Amino acid sequence: MKKASFLLTLIVVLFSIGCSKEKVNKEEKAKMEKEYEQVISEYESQMIPAYREMSLQYFVAATNSTPENWEKYAKLEMKVNEILSNKNLFERIKKIKESNLIDDPIKKRRIEVLYLTFLGKQVDTAKLNQITKLQSEIENKYSSYRTNYKNKKLSDNDVEEILKTSTNSMELKEVWESQKQIGRLVAEDILKLVKLRNEVARQLGFKNYHDMSLRLSEQDPAEIEKLFDELDNLTRDAFKKEKQLMDEVLAKRYKIKPEELMPWHYQNRFFQEAPKIYDVDVDKYYQDKDIVKLAKDYYASIGLPIDDIIARSDLYERENKNQHAFCINIDRDAKDIRILCNIKPNARWMETTLHENGHALYEKYLDEKLPWDLKTPAHIFTTEAIAMLFGRFATNPQWMLDMNCISQDEANKIKEEVRKTLRLQQLVFSRWSQVMFRFEKSMYENPDQDLNKLWWDLVEKYQLLKKPEGRNEPDWATKIHIATSPCYYHNYLLGELLASQLYNHIVTKVLMGNPGQDYSFYNKKEVGKYLIENVFSPGAKYFWNDMIEKATGEKLTPKHYAEQFVK
Repeated sequence: MKKASFLLTLIVVLFSIGCSKEKVNKEEKAKMEKEYEQVISEYESQMIPAYREMSLQYFVAATNSTPENWEKYAKLEMKVNEILSNKNLFERIKKIKESNLIDDPIKKRRIEVLYLTFLGKQVDTAKLNQITKLQSEIENKYSSYRTNYKNKKLSDNDVEEILKTSTNSMELKEVWESQKQIGRLVAEDILKLVKLRNEVARQLGFKNYHDMSLRLSEQDPAEIEKLFDELDNLTRDAFKKEKQLMDEVLAKRYKIKPEELMPWHYQNRFFQEAPKIYDVDVDKYYQDKDIVKLAKDYYASIGLPIDDIIARSDLYERENKNQHAFCINIDRDAKDIRILCNIKPNARWMETTLHENGHALYEKYLDEKLPWDLKTPAHIFTTEAIAMLFGRFATNPQWMLDMNCISQDEANKIKEEVRKTLRLQQLVFSRWSQVMFRFEKSMYENPDQDLNKLWWDLVEKYQLLKKPEGRNEPDWATKIHIATSPCYYHNYLLGELLASQLYNHIVTKVLMGNPGQDYSFYNKKEVGKYLIENVFSPGAKYFWNDMIEKATGEKLTPKHYAEQFVK
């Protein structure tokens, strides 16, 4: 009897403790929910207007590049840095994250994203401002720079045109070398910037800025390096074979021996695009076409109209304007999305116009109900994937046929040569991306090494280009991304992988088609619907690989890219 009484008492006590704990837990959760709402309210009231003002000024500076405009932009970015470096706010975000008391998946995800956003700014604001000011000054130099050749100022478009069309080796060399002089103007400042970025990263407990950048964007550096090693192995032999053919064709074009070919013979500044070695000139199909109208008509046909985006954008070349195309979402709530281009009637700018509007459409169709900081693409490379998916169509015969740029006979005639060209382009770009990824990784690991040598060692290894004899110039500093979009370039190649994965899924699962055939998606509104519902609308609600799996049935994989362009 006593034993039974004791057991009953024990059960009552345990039950009471359980109820008490449950009550305490509910109270703690309610308290944390309240703290969450307060933190978000405080953050949004400062960040949303500051970010909008900063983004608008960036567009102003990019379209009218003056020291005053860039200085104004730098001050506004410093204001954003000040918000993100708020230690009190960060500690409160960290406490909410570590409490595990927020159950709502959207709120939980939001805190994870906010934590990573704030973490990268938890250093002395003076140092952050120093970085911002220096980067802004460098950006102004890039935007204002024009190549000086024979007392004539050349835009990047002009330089690319000469490199692509001239057969005079001396002219090619002189133009290439003249354009590379931007490197001397910015190299010293970029190196200062690299060291400042590293100081910030180490202060926050990361190995270096490259390591920090990847981790804060939810990428594992070891996994990314492993993927790049896999892609190196996957493309090396195919590229080597194509490069031999390329050298034979180009040597005949320039009337020199293959071993005499130099970097200026490969028809663009960085050999990041495929030179024209196949007997097809896609540019001629766009010479008398309205590039913007083609883009508008195409996107409208798949249920993704861009008229509102185009109306706000800056599309044509002029003095003191940024020469690097981009898309910017100035106001996420009002959907003030703009693109900057320098359009010419050729295939490159058809590709770029489709590309930048692909970015813009991703931003346009983010779910309006998402909180402000999840109203962004799942990852920077997922928006690159959409841009690339559509950009590829610029040289697709089926797309050109559907858009009335060519006839059926012409499409049949060029189909095989265009397929070879697109494959070559992907191989060339893949090898160039290896250079960029490995250069930045090594530069941030040891910025005091001989960077001029590192650059050419990588160019020779991955692109199989020959370094000009005796050249010792900061050619690495001529690539704007290294200064203004640090540790970003690998995302372009990840974007290409995902573009192939999305293309395969759309063809086989949405259109129920044959992946061996060419598709342009023209007039297929179900394609727009699929992208809105599965890729655009979720925004950053999910970790990027979870979004990809939900959208395509598998996590990011290089297999579809390999099937499309390597095998």
